[in-house]
Amino acid sequence: MPHITIQMYPGRDGETKKKVAEALLEAASKALAREKEHFSVSIKDVPQDEWKEKVYDKVLKDPDTIIQPGYKM
Repeated sequence: MPHITIQMYPGRDGETKKKVAEALLEAASKALAREKEHFSVSIKDVPQDEWKEKVYDKVLKDPDTIIQPGYKM
C-alpha cells in the first residue's frame, strides 16, 4: 500500500491540495499499475523558516531520495 507524503509551504487552500493529491495519485496508480484505492496521500505544511531543517537537510541526507532538490539553501 503506497503512501505519498507532500511537504510544502503553508498557504494553499484545501481545494488546491486536493487537486495536487489527486494528480499524484493518478500518476502513481498508472506508474505502479495499481488501483487508486491501494494508495493514500497526505499533505504537510512546513513553515518557510523551518524548511531547511525539517525538509531540505533531511532530503539531501536520505539515501532513498530519488530526485534531489534543484535549488540550494
